[in-house]
Amino acid sequence: MSVLNLTRLTTPERPAPPPLEANDVAVVTGGTVLWFLLFLAQLPFYGWFEEHGYTWWVWTCLAGAGLGLIGIKYTRNRRAALLRRRGPAPAAPAGPAAAAAPADVTKTTDGAPGERNA
Repeated sequence: MSVLNLTRLTTPERPAPPPLEANDVAVVTGGTVLWFLLFLAQLPFYGWFEEHGYTWWVWTCLAGAGLGLIGIKYTRNRRAALLRRRGPAPAAPAGPAAAAAPADVTKTTDGAPGERNA
């Protein structure tokens, strides 16, 4: 006999959190390098793989590296498209002094704070 759980009906659902941003290009590049290194590590043992019917392991690693190259191209194009859609990033102030200065005060040529000419 199952127990009826009414908490789902009485408590409101929370909104979904925003998606996490990740460096997709770095993740795909890391995976591609790993597949290629596994391919290279198995090459000296190709004879053993062939004798035991496991040559598909070697070619699977090479296929993973090849598909990873396609993935790198895809993720780089996707990142560029997302950056184009967002537009240029706002320019950050240069240095800690620029961030600490109030917006209505400017620096004179001798470095002392001065009044803004409006």
